[in-house]
Amino acid sequence: MSTKFRVFATCDIGESLELLRQRGYEVEVYPRPEAPPKNLIVEKVKSGIDGLITTLRDSIDAKIFEAGKGNLKVVAQMAVGFDNINRADANRYKIPFTHTADVLTEATAEFAFFMLGALARKMWTAEHLTRENKWDYWHPYMPFLGDEVTGKTVSIVGTGRIGLAMIKKCAGFDMNILCYDPAYQNHEYVKAIQENMDLRHARRISKEKAWIKDTTFDDALAQADFVSVHVPLLREGESPSPTYHLFNERTLRMMKPTAYLVNTSRGPVVEEVSLAKALRENWIAGAALDVYEKEPLPEDSPLRDPAIEDRCRIYPHFASAARITRLSTDPEKGMAGRTVQGLIDVLEGNYGGDVTKMPYVVNKEAFGK
Repeated sequence: MSTKFRVFATCDIGESLELLRQRGYEVEVYPRPEAPPKNLIVEKVKSGIDGLITTLRDSIDAKIFEAGKGNLKVVAQMAVGFDNINRADANRYKIPFTHTADVLTEATAEFAFFMLGALARKMWTAEHLTRENKWDYWHPYMPFLGDEVTGKTVSIVGTGRIGLAMIKKCAGFDMNILCYDPAYQNHEYVKAIQENMDLRHARRISKEKAWIKDTTFDDALAQADFVSVHVPLLREGESPSPTYHLFNERTLRMMKPTAYLVNTSRGPVVEEVSLAKALRENWIAGAALDVYEKEPLPEDSPLRDPAIEDRCRIYPHFASAARITRLSTDPEKGMAGRTVQGLIDVLEGNYGGDVTKMPYVVNKEAFGK
């Protein structure tokens, strides 16, 4: 390669960085596990790097793009989300940024389903009972009972890639499925799932005949035993259907008192003060979250209230944390591999140098003719 590109990564993303070095790239990696200070990122960008590898914890805005003026060519994000990147600023400075959509779809959906099951069957409470040597006897309904998942009704709020993958997993447990998406209904997918459900029942694989259908948001909340959230974070003015604080005091009160909420989408979709109140006052039966309004979860978060700890499962933004999903060098399988491929596409001018044709670039609109 005639050009030697310089790249700074705000964290170590594994063997994929060696692929860049093998291509002659000069790669520098922030060595500590926590996020680097923003002034350090600015300093590295100002030094003349060509590519910047980031994660959700890095704030990327005009300050960064201005520092890279004339040199910075791409920001490659190791995440499907990009709330941390100011899209308008990236467009103004004509800097493409990439993300890692799809490769984490199945891992995130299966984790959401595991959260749902762990919450309903009270696995955390049961393990603590056993570890603390408080399990004294077997009894039909003591010390507590959980709730079955099989045959129950689940509402999938947001039917993008991860929502559709979640539907597939819920169908395998003979759940009835309500689908709500403010922007798009995938009628063909819903039809195919129903055909699969009908076949399972006809062949006596499933005892009861399950169903799936599109519905309104209000009905999705009112009818479900479980609500699983998979929408992007959209604030007022960004969309005719904003999702910021979609789950608030009013909407949480619409759920059944026996229902459970699972969120693996974006933290600010759920208003945490209202959720904690809903759990304390038993508006809903429980909640499990992997994302938060502020990350890491603050020490004084209302979700840490000991009064709700038996009904509120909290995880460390962990849904995609599977070895292949996070670290595979194959861009068809791993976030790291796709991050590097997105960076290579831009720097090496793949797809004839046409940014609008590069599959992992998000802000294609800045480069349209």
